[in-house]
Amino acid sequence: MEEFRWVNENLLYLYILLPVMVLCFYFMYRWKKNAINKFGQWTVIAPLFAHVSKIKPLWKFVFMFLAATMLITAICRPQLGSKLEEVKRKGVDIVICLDVSNSMDAEDLKPNRLERAKQAISQLVDRLQGDRIGLIVFAGESYTQLPITTDYGAAKLMLGSIGTDMIPTQGTAIGSAIDLAASSFGDSIKKHNAAIVVITDGENHEDDAIEAAKEAYKKGITVHTIGMGSVAGAPIPIKQYGQNTGYMQDESGQTVLTKLDENNLVQIADAGGGKFVRATTSDDGLPLIMNEIDKMNKKEFSSKMFTSYEEQFQWALIIALFFLIIEFLISERKSKWLEKLKLFEEEKPVV
Repeated sequence: MEEFRWVNENLLYLYILLPVMVLCFYFMYRWKKNAINKFGQWTVIAPLFAHVSKIKPLWKFVFMFLAATMLITAICRPQLGSKLEEVKRKGVDIVICLDVSNSMDAEDLKPNRLERAKQAISQLVDRLQGDRIGLIVFAGESYTQLPITTDYGAAKLMLGSIGTDMIPTQGTAIGSAIDLAASSFGDSIKKHNAAIVVITDGENHEDDAIEAAKEAYKKGITVHTIGMGSVAGAPIPIKQYGQNTGYMQDESGQTVLTKLDENNLVQIADAGGGKFVRATTSDDGLPLIMNEIDKMNKKEFSSKMFTSYEEQFQWALIIALFFLIIEFLISERKSKWLEKLKLFEEEKPVV
């Protein structure tokens, strides 16, 4: 069994351009039709367009559309896993709980809290050797974004799709995220040491996160916390189409400030037997947390994984080139030898 993956998964949004192409072609067709109708009735002006094909523009668009589809596929770099091996590793299990509530859009850390956290996680993944990693996102609710895995490439790809608009229920349910993370270890907790890293601004209003950390620690799971943001606070941007259009306000019209609840995160880390670190623009705090994790006893385990992947993008490029050649050959200005072939000759209407 082969495993399929996209190397540039964050570029899959380019497929949105395809329906845009269809709409542009449709509106262009309507515009041309209306422009021709302004000259008079078709039965009268038809002889003026005797050498204009009605079907060729459609075929040209079809092949251009197929070529664009294949080009986007090539850009996203599809790969097939070609070699599955059982690999022995030594490491610990780490689940990162990432806050994606609206307050993580605050810009007291550059470029903002969430993007700074994602950069830190990406650097953490680059540092892992033999450890397994999982990813949970949370706001008012918690969801598993990536089950515990040794596929570091998949972990980095998942980061690209994370945003503050992915969970409709707003809030900061840290306790729910810790509970979900603790349960995600399953029976592996008997074989591997485990750690949870909570990355949030700490404004917990939904549940008892301290009690959740205590319960996790009883199971042998260490809970660390990283605080994103400043104690002074920052406004929460309101975004439309990726652009800031203002800042969130309360009922009285005052700008809402989101502040780092450092005290709460310290208590959660203490209850979970871990460390609290406050992130800054220059130091995200993960190196200190990773030093603590590295001190844990790493146990040996084996896992099956694809150790080799074969590129498939070249096939998409070949197909795209094929469609482009066809599109060129049926261009409206045909050469004489193509006209003799009469590939696209239309049946003349009987007048």
